[in-house]
Amino acid sequence: MQTLTQLRRLGLFDARVPRYTSYPTAPHFKPGLGPDTLADWIKAIPQGDKISLYVHIPFCRRLCWFCACRTQGTSTAEPVAAYVESLKQELSTIKGLLAPGISMEHLHWGGGTPTLLQPEMITDLTAAILDTMPLADNAQFSVEIDPSEVDGARMDALAAGGMNRASIGVQDFDPMIQEVIGRPQSYEVTKETVDGLRARGIDSLNMDILYGLPHQNTARITDSVEKLISLGPDRVALFGYAHVPWMARRQTLIPTEALPSAEERLELYNTARDLFIANGYDEIGIDHFALPTDGLAKAHKAGTMKRNFQGYTEDTSKVLMGVGASSIARYPQGYAQNEPATAKYQAAARAGTLASAKGHVFSGDDIARGRVIEELLCYFRADLAAIAQEQNLPVETLLGWVEGLEAAMPDTTTLIDNVLAIRDSARPVARMIARHFDAYDMNESGHSQAV
Repeated sequence: MQTLTQLRRLGLFDARVPRYTSYPTAPHFKPGLGPDTLADWIKAIPQGDKISLYVHIPFCRRLCWFCACRTQGTSTAEPVAAYVESLKQELSTIKGLLAPGISMEHLHWGGGTPTLLQPEMITDLTAAILDTMPLADNAQFSVEIDPSEVDGARMDALAAGGMNRASIGVQDFDPMIQEVIGRPQSYEVTKETVDGLRARGIDSLNMDILYGLPHQNTARITDSVEKLISLGPDRVALFGYAHVPWMARRQTLIPTEALPSAEERLELYNTARDLFIANGYDEIGIDHFALPTDGLAKAHKAGTMKRNFQGYTEDTSKVLMGVGASSIARYPQGYAQNEPATAKYQAAARAGTLASAKGHVFSGDDIARGRVIEELLCYFRADLAAIAQEQNLPVETLLGWVEGLEAAMPDTTTLIDNVLAIRDSARPVARMIARHFDAYDMNESGHSQAV
């Protein structure tokens, strides 16, 4: 690890940079990528191909104050039931455009709170998805689960529908921190959910935990991480809390004076990181940890791991289709995002049209630059010659992008035989190094802290 002095000199504690779960990043998506373009992209998926599907459920019973996701609160089931009907209509429209024989190798429900759906809604939605396209052999079906918003009947419905991986949000187990961020969720409730899932044969579990929350210190995060490890997840995402109250108004309820400094955030991250490694987890990229038996760890070792809107993934599908309000899809041609407002999304879906409202069509060197950034954040190295060959570009073009990097970020990388590698000591600034390959202008206020 570089010294704090070196990291200060590089600007780590002041920088705001993208997480690069896409390239270009979502703030660069433009209006006008409408249903006709998206329909053409869907029709172009080859017959018999295997794709991935993301289903967005934007509803929550409670609105956690730390969250910057696009969600809306509801205290009744009626708007959720109406939304499920809109999802079914969107899926029916997509089915009419798909070539024969297309199946899913990854299916993920995110939110919001997918487990807000009543059991019969879960069964109904699962049936509509599988009617659109079946799950491929050995497919992964994962669902984001809020332990405070799930019961045995919902777990039964999910397991019966084929869910074989659960993603559980923890954030932090300290009761005082939970109160400050509006997320009460005891260790006991979380363990009860874990036990319930495993009793139903769902053994693949990943969990999310945050560092950089108000009032967090090394003792508190140590306690939370140790409790999380005791639950035995095979995969963990250790995300930095992004405090962006100008974008997520609910975050104004979080006391800024209680937030740790950037240097304290790094200490919190390192504390958690060391605990995961000491307990047998492999370090995966910039913010994930996985047991060696987990699929992500295996993909990382095999060099097939990718990065998308869900973070790191073993999903290698060329198409990540998105359904639901605000969902983002990636196709070989570019990105498409649905109407973010639930009412507008539902109106489009029920009219029998696709709901895409904006996106980005790949052009120029988008794909090649995105591949360099992805490789750097997945493996801390990028074989520029291999990427150039893959993209049918001269390697000199990619080497040209490296110019100025040493001056901007001295002693952080090496370039040997056209392989650009981030030094182990410079891994904390990996996102800043990735930013060097981003050809688009960046508004720093729209992004999270670099640490």
